[in-house]
Amino acid sequence: MVTAFTLLLSVPLQRISGSPYLEVFGRIGFIGAVLLVVYSAAGGLRPRWMGPRLARLAAVVLAAPLAALATILVAERGNVLDHLQQPQAQTAYIAMVILAVFFGVPFSLVAMRGERRQRERADRLQVELEKNRLERELLDMRLRMLHAQIEPHFLFNTLANIEALVASGSANAGPVLRHLIAYLRAAMPRLNDADATLENELQLVASYLELMRLRMPDRLRFTVSALPGAATLRFPSMTLLTLVENAVRHGIDPSVDGGEIEVGGRTDPDTGATVLWVSDTGVGMSETAAPGTGLSNLRGRLHAFYGPSARVDLHELVPHGVRVECHFHAKDTP
Repeated sequence: MVTAFTLLLSVPLQRISGSPYLEVFGRIGFIGAVLLVVYSAAGGLRPRWMGPRLARLAAVVLAAPLAALATILVAERGNVLDHLQQPQAQTAYIAMVILAVFFGVPFSLVAMRGERRQRERADRLQVELEKNRLERELLDMRLRMLHAQIEPHFLFNTLANIEALVASGSANAGPVLRHLIAYLRAAMPRLNDADATLENELQLVASYLELMRLRMPDRLRFTVSALPGAATLRFPSMTLLTLVENAVRHGIDPSVDGGEIEVGGRTDPDTGATVLWVSDTGVGMSETAAPGTGLSNLRGRLHAFYGPSARVDLHELVPHGVRVECHFHAKDTP
């Protein structure tokens, strides 16, 4: 801005003074450069009792006559006093000082206004970054809290299954217990896995259902379908497992004839819309206990993981059974 303004201002001054354009531009440009330097330096070199705004304006006003005097010193090769004794030279010097102050002060005010706006934008950006950081920390804390509630829910259900086997004196108690120990060894490292994928979850679900089929081989059938892209799709661990546990506990267990559990899903490759489902042909919703901690936390975890658009839908199957669907957009995952 200073350079462009100097080029434009030198045109009328050259016509008024009759001096060569380069000479006029050199003087005006030198004064402009000096004012720019002192403006920049005054903010850091100011005394403590003087504010930065006042210090810069004072520096520009004080530097203007000195800068104009320096141009005369260079042009007259040191004969400043002899030159200034001429009335025409005095008028030219005073006019140059007035022009320097007249244009230097407004330029300083404009520059300070621009700096203030830049600081305000930087402050708003910093506040936004801090807000985003706190939101991420809150999200992580919420996920950990919900996960901490799901882990004992899962473990208590598993221990209840062990108790039922032992109490019934089943011949399969030993093999089931060994499978259960192996299952827990595989599952426990995944309980707090923040980078778990849907493929990990499907493997865990399949292992759990295999274990449950050993417990009631004549009453439980199941299928776990593979989903394209499951290996790379981030998915909160223990989520599908919670639905499968509910299907076994509230659907298959109360049914005299048992039933079948189906786990599947599909994803729209264009929109990222994904639906996962767990359906069972057990006793159905009318005879099923009210949803407990597991299903309630599942909704909360999906909202925290995929955003408010994620939802959990329950449908009653005909003639009996329940289908639970998890809807979310994979592209919304943080």
